[in-house]
Amino acid sequence: MSPSRRLGRFFARVDQAAGGFAVDLALYGLSAVFALVTALNSTLLPHRAWGAIAVWAYAGAFLIAALQLTIYLLTRRRARRWRAGRATLTWLTWAGAALLPLVVQAVQRADGRTDRAQEEVLVVEHMGERLWTEGTPYLSREAIAALPADERLMGYSPYQPGMSIFGLPRALFGDVWWTDARIWFALTTAILLITAVLLLRRHPIVRALQVATVLPLCALTLATGGDDIPVLAFCLLALAFAATERFGWAGVAVGAAAACKLFALPVVAVLIILALARGRGGKLLPGALGLPILVLIPPFQVDQDAFLENVIRFPLGHGLVESPAQSPFPGYLIAQNVPSGRYVAVGLLLTVAAIIGVSLLWRPPRTAASASLICGWGLLAAILLVPTTRFGYLLYPVAFLVWVSALRPVHRNHTATSGPLDDTALYRQ
Repeated sequence: MSPSRRLGRFFARVDQAAGGFAVDLALYGLSAVFALVTALNSTLLPHRAWGAIAVWAYAGAFLIAALQLTIYLLTRRRARRWRAGRATLTWLTWAGAALLPLVVQAVQRADGRTDRAQEEVLVVEHMGERLWTEGTPYLSREAIAALPADERLMGYSPYQPGMSIFGLPRALFGDVWWTDARIWFALTTAILLITAVLLLRRHPIVRALQVATVLPLCALTLATGGDDIPVLAFCLLALAFAATERFGWAGVAVGAAAACKLFALPVVAVLIILALARGRGGKLLPGALGLPILVLIPPFQVDQDAFLENVIRFPLGHGLVESPAQSPFPGYLIAQNVPSGRYVAVGLLLTVAAIIGVSLLWRPPRTAASASLICGWGLLAAILLVPTTRFGYLLYPVAFLVWVSALRPVHRNHTATSGPLDDTALYRQ
């Protein structure tokens, strides 16, 4: 047996220990500690406000998970209701640890609090306002240069045009709590994840769902900023569509992700290779490529260079101001401390991308699970090597890697009534 397969079986056994309840208990307990530390020590006020509410949601989930584990150990039952109970607790915890803090911060912000949203929320809302009034969500380089020096950073909008849709409610209906861009991030995410869960209802989905919702990396991001969460959800839904042979819808979902953020383009590339290898490229390509191109038409008609300034030059470090995405990963450290370090980091990134690209062509993925695995490791390498990045971007590779087990084909003898311990068979495929 290969080392990778042995490692997969080991993680499967750990994940399903005591019916999966043991890891649930650890996840909620560690999340409660993280939320408490954030509430007491974070220097970011939106994060502190999130932690003050989320800690109670995680603590409650920890107590319920402890009760579930105790009952399971006493009864040793593996009925479907135990799996349903885990999923229900996941949704309830997400509501308490992400959605409730989000709504509270949105309401407080509408009442005049200026410290209840991260900068990306304002950026997205400004994009929506510019799209509605000017036909493009981007300011030109000249317009940004004309702003006061301390306002130029907020003049940049480093997202694809599709992201501006989440800012349109604010532009149309004014500053009320439900027009906060995070409300629409959350609503979109909920719809997408519910759809993915329904598609994969015969798969072991609970752990994958937890990682995309209640994991603090996602819950905190959604409550305080949120723009990455619907992009991630679109990508996960695309993989779920591919796993269930719906490649046309997979193309629409991943195309929507790429229409919002360039970060989804590697996922687009991997799914295209998967679809071509399966002879389904004709179904996936129109949505996967058409939507990202379609959203470019309005801003290109108004000012093509403004798009390049915001989406290309600024993230690469060639804007009028420096990007605040400066987490101390290897790419950033190389760019800051090595002569011509930015070019060295970009060279390493391109080398890794070339290696992954050649391996994809030489041995293309054949399943959605293998595509998700490639996306996870590839994006992890990109996050570590890109000169400007954020710690929060790790939510992408973490989610893709955990979703591998949920995307694997289910054995014919695996039924909806199978217990959690039966799911270890999925890791042996």
